[in-house]
Amino acid sequence: MSKFVYMFDEGNSEKKELLGGKGANLAEMTRIGLPVPYGFTISTEACNAYYNDKRSISSETEFEILESLRKLEQGTNKKFGDPVNPLLVSVRSGAVHSMPGMMDTVLNLGMNDETVEGIARLTGNSRFAYDSYRRFIQMFSDVVLDIDSFYFEQLLEETREKKGYASDPEMSAADWQEVIKEYKNIVKKYAKRNFPEEPKEQLFLSIRAVFDSWNNQRANVYRRLNKIPDHLGTAVNIQSMVFGNMGNDSGTGVAFTRNPSTGESKLYGEYLINAQGEDVVAGIRTPQPISTLQSEMPEVYQQFVYTCNLLEKHYRDMQDIEFTVERGKLFILQTRTGKRTAQAAIRIAVELVEEGIIHKKEALLRIDPDQLNQLLHRQIDHSYERNLIAKGLPASPGAATGQVVFDADEAESLAKGGENVILVRPETTPDDIHGIVAAQATVTSRGGMTSHAAVVARGMGKACICGCEALKIDLKLKHFKIGNITINEGETITIDGSTGEIMIGEIPMIEPQLSDDFQLLLAWADEKRQLDVRANADTPKDAKKAIEFGAEGIGLCRTEHMFMDTNRIPIVQDMILAETYEERQKALSKLLIMQQEDFEGIFEAMQGSPVTIRLLDPPLHEFLPDKEELLIDVTKLQLTNAHSEGLKAKEHLLRKVHQLHEFNPMLGHRGCRLGMIHPEIYIMQAKAIFYALTKVKQKGINVKPEIMIPLVGHVNELKEMRQLVINAGLQVQRETGQEYNFPIGTMIEVPRAALTADQIAEEADFFSFGTNDLTQTTFGYSRDDAEGKFLQAYIENKVLAENPFSSLDQEGVGKLVKMGVKLGRETKKELKTGICGEHGGEKSSIQFCHDVGLDYVSCSPYRVPLARLAAAQANIKNEHKQSLNKLQVQV
Repeated sequence: MSKFVYMFDEGNSEKKELLGGKGANLAEMTRIGLPVPYGFTISTEACNAYYNDKRSISSETEFEILESLRKLEQGTNKKFGDPVNPLLVSVRSGAVHSMPGMMDTVLNLGMNDETVEGIARLTGNSRFAYDSYRRFIQMFSDVVLDIDSFYFEQLLEETREKKGYASDPEMSAADWQEVIKEYKNIVKKYAKRNFPEEPKEQLFLSIRAVFDSWNNQRANVYRRLNKIPDHLGTAVNIQSMVFGNMGNDSGTGVAFTRNPSTGESKLYGEYLINAQGEDVVAGIRTPQPISTLQSEMPEVYQQFVYTCNLLEKHYRDMQDIEFTVERGKLFILQTRTGKRTAQAAIRIAVELVEEGIIHKKEALLRIDPDQLNQLLHRQIDHSYERNLIAKGLPASPGAATGQVVFDADEAESLAKGGENVILVRPETTPDDIHGIVAAQATVTSRGGMTSHAAVVARGMGKACICGCEALKIDLKLKHFKIGNITINEGETITIDGSTGEIMIGEIPMIEPQLSDDFQLLLAWADEKRQLDVRANADTPKDAKKAIEFGAEGIGLCRTEHMFMDTNRIPIVQDMILAETYEERQKALSKLLIMQQEDFEGIFEAMQGSPVTIRLLDPPLHEFLPDKEELLIDVTKLQLTNAHSEGLKAKEHLLRKVHQLHEFNPMLGHRGCRLGMIHPEIYIMQAKAIFYALTKVKQKGINVKPEIMIPLVGHVNELKEMRQLVINAGLQVQRETGQEYNFPIGTMIEVPRAALTADQIAEEADFFSFGTNDLTQTTFGYSRDDAEGKFLQAYIENKVLAENPFSSLDQEGVGKLVKMGVKLGRETKKELKTGICGEHGGEKSSIQFCHDVGLDYVSCSPYRVPLARLAAAQANIKNEHKQSLNKLQVQV
């Protein structure tokens, strides 16, 4: 029979898959001798067995749990349910991957009408005993019996007001007894049953609730967002209780061994005196900074600092630690690797290397490439006047502007409609996660920098302000007040999560500055990666930004984007609408000058780095007015001014739009097919490139253009277009006397190109895989239609594991890429290959590109740092695999 339950002293940190992150850490801390309250862990395998048995705990598992409970009783010299010397426990979830706020916790389990009296006698503190009992009833009812906590909070608030109290510590034992009686009435009303008094029934109901919470909505949302597999399950940790609410020599807190927002090597956290368990993270009271513990409990503080240093050195990373002080004695309840902002992650990784704790490779692997996007977002432009109305705790850096909303569902709904919103709440709960995801930022009036809102926002890289007590929020009237200022739902505010400031109205933003630590980490990444990293850039401004972020060239310059300028569209339309060759050449000569200027700017910006220029790709109708709007204009003129010149011009334009209309433009007259039928367009573009090359070379700047023919599906298309470009180059060479040396390649973006890559390579100097279109043509999906209609449902229902337009479909599209590389290099051994779709900036796709032997990836300028890091990680992981394989061979 499988073993499903483990005492803390039976495990260690290596058993994370079995014991969950929390259980493994509790076992490890017990092993190294830290003051951890004793307990046991019900494994993740037990959770999976629970679901396999149709949500039933088997008799064998039940026996194991009761045996472990007996060992816990022996270890603590207390007895579960004993009215004289009762054992109370906490029940906490503990998934393999940290899921803050996603799962459920029960504290003080084992309390009933008899054991509460035993606790009162043992502690000599009736008020503490009955306070603990009412907390247990409320928490158990919420987590296990599924009764909304609102009913309990409402009753408690009414009781305080009736008695004239400002806070909970003013409540007496008798007051709490009254509250307990009413709490039980709430349970009977909403759960249709009496509150369970028998401790073992409480325990097994709680274990089931934790297992069930693995599949609640917020857990599913969090796993989907963070790509955590559903099959892992959660462990359950049963731990003897220690109490932080036994008076002013007791307390509870959460601390990080380094600042999770900035990475500064300084103890960072919060605590509450005379408080228990979840009070700090629940956001009900605003806590004190950990530094003030030094003056209030100096011996405890020194012991805690020592413990933090020990844990950080043991785990070789910044730790997130939960602790309780019971009557002057420190207990460590939990440690785990602390979540941090990208800024903090980079600083911590670099400083740990400099401190000799970890190596460069490990530092590189510790940074999630996706996190780097946080550093590249805009910040508030401080040169603009700011109408500051309030200041809270700076819980997660970054800035955001949006309209105020007070409800998570409303935030999600408005965001889906394209609105920028800021979610404002008294505090957030795990049920608000979809609103936090949808909002640009979150603001709470209660809670600290380790509250639910803060932890979730930091993990997502979203700005957040917590504990802004000046905000008087009215959820019914949907507004908040600060003094005599009222901000209603729908009004715009700007927040700065780095300073905690809230401002009225919209404030302009500025581009971010990259830290020295960031640049150093990327320099380490450049040392380790094999893949080159280029950028997709269409303008000199984009090219300069690409160089700033470390791009080694341009992997995709989309020339059609140069035509989209409002000043150029009329000339493009003249070219399309031309009735004669002469008219078309007149328009093309104007466009040639404009394109030449663009290329000059890009070549100068790139200073000798390669620039892959894709000739015109989209169909011509995309440069013309919308057919439906044009039809309306023509109809109006026919009714109001039937003989005007304007009507004739509009009718001519409408005829041309009808003529160019395509039933499926993505598969229609575009790319090289356009060049085949209208070669003069590609000739103009090629000449613009060569004229620009000549001009820039005259300034002493080296230029490396690479000309790419789009949408080739047959070698004969590339053969003809290649000769067209060569001829244009020879013509300009005769005019200028300048010799040109340039490779001509193609974008592989239809399946036939990949399948016949050996033939196409005969006419190609390089391949660039356009995986956006290759994904569309392989799946048979129109991206716009798929993402707007069915793709999200496919992902939610697990028909597809990922959006194939975001993360490369390695089984299908990837197989074509792999085949294209293999076949192409069979024809030309040194054939250069790269990728220029959006997948070039996605970490798992970059790993694939490294594994199949591509030479480079190309992505948006702002994703270049991500790609540099991901490429380094890909090589490090590959080296690690090779080392393991060698070791296995030797064994």
